[in-house]
Amino acid sequence: MNPVVGLDVAKGESQVQAFLEKKKPYQGSFKVTHTIEGLETLFQFLRKIENKTGIKPPIVLESTGHYHTPVVQYFEERGYLLIVVNPLISYRAKSSSLRKVKTDIIDARHLCELYYKEDLEPYKKRGIQLLNLRNLSRQHENITGIYVQTKLQFQAVLDQVFPEYRGVFGDLYSVVSLLTLLEFPTSEDILAVGEETVANRINELCPSRSKKWANTQAEKLTAASARNPFQRTLYQSHILSLEMYIKMLLEYQKHLSKFEDEIDALAKEIEEYKIIQSIPGIGEKIAATIISEIGEIERFNHPKKLVAFAGIDPSIFESGKFKGTVNRITKRGSGRLRHALYMAVKCAIRNCRKKKTTDEIIPRNKRLREFYDKKREEGKPFKVAVIACANKLLHWIYALLKSNSPFQDSLV
Repeated sequence: MNPVVGLDVAKGESQVQAFLEKKKPYQGSFKVTHTIEGLETLFQFLRKIENKTGIKPPIVLESTGHYHTPVVQYFEERGYLLIVVNPLISYRAKSSSLRKVKTDIIDARHLCELYYKEDLEPYKKRGIQLLNLRNLSRQHENITGIYVQTKLQFQAVLDQVFPEYRGVFGDLYSVVSLLTLLEFPTSEDILAVGEETVANRINELCPSRSKKWANTQAEKLTAASARNPFQRTLYQSHILSLEMYIKMLLEYQKHLSKFEDEIDALAKEIEEYKIIQSIPGIGEKIAATIISEIGEIERFNHPKKLVAFAGIDPSIFESGKFKGTVNRITKRGSGRLRHALYMAVKCAIRNCRKKKTTDEIIPRNKRLREFYDKKREEGKPFKVAVIACANKLLHWIYALLKSNSPFQDSLV
């Protein structure tokens, strides 16, 4: 016998279907919840199959974001073979049927049938460090997105209250700038207290800078207040909104700073982080994102599989004598990895000064820049050339991680 159990995973529950061998389902389909009681019920069901067949049945399930993680953790601890299937593979198998039927019971049954049809690879657990790094990197990206949106909303309100405030501080979003604006949100407030009071307060808010600098900023702020077209604020709602957005921005800055510290500390303990950072043009944040999204390199036995995982492999369309000439990338893999590679290539091919004291300009990554220039000379558009560079960069990363060695010109 060759038993298997298929799980159609949803939020908080799974539909279960078992087969003892090909085309021989075992009992009826049923649902279990992702609780201790529900998973224990499924465990007893698996034990029953094991007693009947003498074989520990593998469990086949789709990758469903984070919904499948409690199931994976529970049964991995109990020594079961888990096969986490890419939803695209299972969807392709379901689409082979002429009948268009979609239910949880049928989906669980399809996963069992897929096990007998396809040579599926078992689930390989990523290291705890890599999983932690991936979670931190993704949360940092999510908070950054919210932070950017808050910035835009803040700017829209500032333009209706104190547009001349821009340019007073070198960085509008620095802590001292936001705290100063929080205390003096309108030009009316600044002109009422006077330049000396403003200078003293700025000096208190930023004690690391000199009193002379605080006086200069107060002078700029007073001049900006005099130029401000809104000498009186008619809408108190704008002041309230401005205060709210400033406090939100300051909190997001604290959260992002904490995430960055945690990511940096965790990444430094991972050997692959240093290896990827050895490639010119790849900085700390991009390196952390790349290694956390790739996970264990042993999951890929060929660089083309890693390229496909990133979704930067070209799609191919051929039918009879027709061959498609406009072949876009598949974009079927990790979007975060794809974006990190795109940014890494843009940084690598960018020119920079060899030394601050000279005007000599060189690319950050000479090898990758040569490849980029070659593609451009062939007539390739900018984005096509960048994607070609990302493909080559991913091949380098694969080779470096497999050989466990840092980047050297001789290797490429």
